[in-house]
This record gives sequence, structure tokens and C-alpha cells, in this order.
Amino acid sequence: MENALNKENPQVRLRAFRAVDDPEACQLFVQGHEHVLTSIGITKVTSSKNEWTKNPSAFVLIVESLDGSKVYGGARVHVSGGTELLPLEQATGAMDPTVFDLVWSYAKHGTGELCGLWNSREIAGYGIGSIFLIRAAVAISTQIGLTSLFALCAPYTVKPVESVGMHLEAMVGNNGTFYYPKQDLIATAMVVTDLTVLSSALDEHRQAIFGIRQNLDTTREESLRGKNITINYQTRIKGLEKWSLEESIEQAYENFRNAKPDHTKANFPFA
Repeated sequence: MENALNKENPQVRLRAFRAVDDPEACQLFVQGHEHVLTSIGITKVTSSKNEWTKNPSAFVLIVESLDGSKVYGGARVHVSGGTELLPLEQATGAMDPTVFDLVWSYAKHGTGELCGLWNSREIAGYGIGSIFLIRAAVAISTQIGLTSLFALCAPYTVKPVESVGMHLEAMVGNNGTFYYPKQDLIATAMVVTDLTVLSSALDEHRQAIFGIRQNLDTTREESLRGKNITINYQTRIKGLEKWSLEESIEQAYENFRNAKPDHTKANFPFA
């Protein structure tokens, strides 16, 4: 079977698609992500009902076996203006309602959120969850048409997202931080506001992101801390002509007008 990972010479596919176009892959994503969250004691998060699988403005990145039967990790880019608020808004709106104004100020020009980042223990250490999915998410964001991108980061993902050009968004929470998803964990709001040029990104990551953008379907030999992995990038999003950023921006305004803090999703006050 192709889905048995060769630890000496791992080869995987990193594929991008719109959530509604591949329900089966979304379910594999959900199962893998839930398993990882449960293993670290997190059993309740704002996306736990997985409404995103039916959100026409949710885009998915998965790292899978070459035969597509096994998913090793994934991430998502949610565009503001879908059938639900951004995960950042859902998670923190009851703690700080100014997040709705903040997101709308960016949504006017096309914004989204990098979320749902995870990787399985089977592929831990190869950089899938720490940098390569983050690079790919930033890369596809301009294909979608976004000019900015948010992330609500656990402590261990702050440095990786900074390396691709994100910075602290101090206008919300307590200087950008919240207790989330439980009281002993800190989440930090981050944003990149110049997706096309990535002026604050480290050169290594900027060049890698530009390389993916210039050749959306390519194979790259990647390396992290002495471990090598072959990634078959398939980041050209099929059927993108069926989706409209302009319509999403219009819907983002309606979402903003109707946004209300959901106290059932705010377990703790921000830090």
C-alpha cells in the first residue's frame, strides 16, 4: 500500500481544494485533526461541529499519501464572507467584540484566516505542521485573491507564522492574546497585511512561497533540521471559477452587520 510512510525517504502529496468540492477528503481531515486534539486534552473547540465542511468560502490543504487513502496533516484558509464568521471571530467575539470591526476593516479588500493546522505523530518532525503547510496556505491566499490573512496561534506556531510575514495584532484581546481553547492555554492573534510581497517574511520562506505561487503543481525536496521529505505540491485550486471573492466580500459585510458575541463559545476571559 502506498499509504505506508517511508520514514527514510517520505513522499507525500500536499493538495489544495475548496471544502465543498471534496467531502471525503474533508472527513479524513476532520478525523485526523480530532484525534490530534484529543491526544493533547482538547475536546471542545469552536469548529467542533465542522460547519466549515459546507462553507463555500473554506479552502483546505491536506498532506496525504500518494494514493490519497491516508491524511497526515492539514490546514485551512477561511475567507471572510462565507456561511459563518471566521474562526477567530467565533472564538474571541464574546471576549472582545472589537474583533468584528477589526476583521471587517480587512475584509473590505479580501481577508481570511489560516486555521485548523495539524499533523499526525506519524509524520512529526518533518516540518509538515510547523512550516510547510503554513507556507502553502500563504501561497494559495493570493490565488484566492486575498490581501491579508489572520491566524489565532498556539504558542508553538507564533514563530513559524512570523517567519512567513505575520505580526502580532495587538488591537484585540490583551495585546493580542486570549485564553483559548482552555484556561491554561494562550492564543495569540496574528496577521499578515501584504500577502503579495511578504515584506517581513524571512527570505528563505518568501522565496519558497513565491516558488509555489509561480508553479502551483510541482515537486520539491524539502528539509527541516536534517530531515528530508519529498512533497508533491498540487496547489492549483480546481473549480475556482465557480467561486467569487466579490460575493464573499458582500457577504462579509452582512456577517459583520449581524455579528453577535457567542457566549457559548467563550469559555474564559482573555488573558
